[in-house]
Amino acid sequence: MLNNIKLSLQYILPKLWLTRLAGWGASKRAGWLTKLAIDLFVKCYKVDMKEAQKPDTASYRTFNDFFVRPLREDVRPVDTDPATLVMPADGVISQLGVIEQDKILQAKGHHYTLEALLAGNYQMAALFRDGCFATTYLSPRDYHRVHMPCNGILREMIYVPGDLFSVNHFTAQNVPNLFARNERVICLFDTEFGPMAQILVGATIVGSIETVWAGTVTPPREGIIKRWTWPGGESEDCIALLKGQEMGRFKLGSTVINLFAPGRVKLTEQLQSLSVTRLGQPLAISVQMAKAAEDAKAADADRFAQDVENTGVTAEAAQAQEHNEAAQPLPAGTMPKAAEHDSAGQAPAAAAQAEKPKAKRAAKPHAEQDAAKAVKGSACAPAQAPDASTSDEQTAQRSDSRAPDNKKDR
Repeated sequence: MLNNIKLSLQYILPKLWLTRLAGWGASKRAGWLTKLAIDLFVKCYKVDMKEAQKPDTASYRTFNDFFVRPLREDVRPVDTDPATLVMPADGVISQLGVIEQDKILQAKGHHYTLEALLAGNYQMAALFRDGCFATTYLSPRDYHRVHMPCNGILREMIYVPGDLFSVNHFTAQNVPNLFARNERVICLFDTEFGPMAQILVGATIVGSIETVWAGTVTPPREGIIKRWTWPGGESEDCIALLKGQEMGRFKLGSTVINLFAPGRVKLTEQLQSLSVTRLGQPLAISVQMAKAAEDAKAADADRFAQDVENTGVTAEAAQAQEHNEAAQPLPAGTMPKAAEHDSAGQAPAAAAQAEKPKAKRAAKPHAEQDAAKAVKGSACAPAQAPDASTSDEQTAQRSDSRAPDNKKDR
């Protein structure tokens, strides 16, 4: 009975007006009232403010500033394995798996099609037919910035107007075609793992959806599909984003859907429906790179076996010999090689330790340059995320000035 009432409210309530009202209130500076609202929210949803760059709730001028709060850099380490794609956001896995021809699993007994999700763009849908997908739900307590699973070049963005149903586990099980009905922003990227789509799905009380390259995409809600395109990586005008870099954000929670081309990546086996996820954790692994790593490991094992066979020594005996040599005591008065000093009178290990901070400082710019080059040899600079302290008014001004010139309605 209660579930029937909750489901009926999804259809009866004026979701658009509720969303507009929530967006208006969340953008206002109300002094002590704003702090009170934030404190109540933190207590109600058990938000861990120790992870935030600004743990003091009094430091946020608006509720929106609090909701898109940046985290400390050390709390979400990003997996650095080049063969691994990472989770784009904190949240819970709603569903994930193989796209069966063009059907995506929404919940048990509910599917929707690629064409419906991609607003009838059959050319884009063909890229992901028989591929794989992952749907991540961001609850109100989660960090609400969305990041890149891998290096990518932005090629296309589509705004699709739609409903504003809630997107929690209950509605996913009870509202048919939920993600293909709701308002959403579709972002298509070229990556070293093939084409990838990252889709930001709106919901009730989601005040706005933003990207780092265009600012606020919605609102305004004009009821028409809008499409933007960008050049490839060989152009200086392209938009490149690096693995782990912010690409967008929600002002109040929602859902992120990732689509991957067939035969290019394999979803991490540890992930399943309702798995709790954190930004930067493994999401998938490159099929090609994983196979290459397995082949290299097998080749090393074969070479070792061949060496053992050629010397006539068993593997166990070879390992025992290495162990005995390592444990052999040195003659009296002989210093271990690791402790011998160089001509400057400093132990090599100590010298290396002394040089290590300098090496790290010197290597950092080169690491960033190498990461940028990894985005398909891109000639363009990585996109820059909005400053953490940016106000709603400044974000709106940037949105007007940074929106692409090749905007088209259809």
